[in-house]
Amino acid sequence: MKEPLLVSACLVGKPTKYNGKDNQICEWEQLKEKYHLILVCPEVAGGLEIPRLPSERTNDRVINREGKDVTKEFQKGAETACFLIRKYRIKKALLKEGSPSCGVEECYDGTFSGKKIFRSGVTTERLKNLGIEVYSEKTIKQLLE
Repeated sequence: MKEPLLVSACLVGKPTKYNGKDNQICEWEQLKEKYHLILVCPEVAGGLEIPRLPSERTNDRVINREGKDVTKEFQKGAETACFLIRKYRIKKALLKEGSPSCGVEECYDGTFSGKKIFRSGVTTERLKNLGIEVYSEKTIKQLLE
């Protein structure tokens, strides 16, 4: 039986990105051979639509480009990811770097200027607190070794 791996749905070609596109990575077929992929888009799971306005983290809140607070939706999405972690006994996750939900090491700074800061996304923070090993497309080779 393959080890389960939680994966940002956009990384395997699902059009869940804020603009209705995806962030498909070329290694996803290799991942599928090695792992049982459990897909999630925390933002969609939290009730946000596709497409949707881009959002960024500002202190402990998540605000979209028009100034609307969408923190509750991001928190709900993180709860969904945690549910999947428990349900499938997942120990590892591959999430989209830079995302306000899934950023592993960095996300945008909340000014909508394109500047990134060293900070994890809402879902990633929750998963790390549960002891989950979280990888991004930048560190995917570690999952394929």
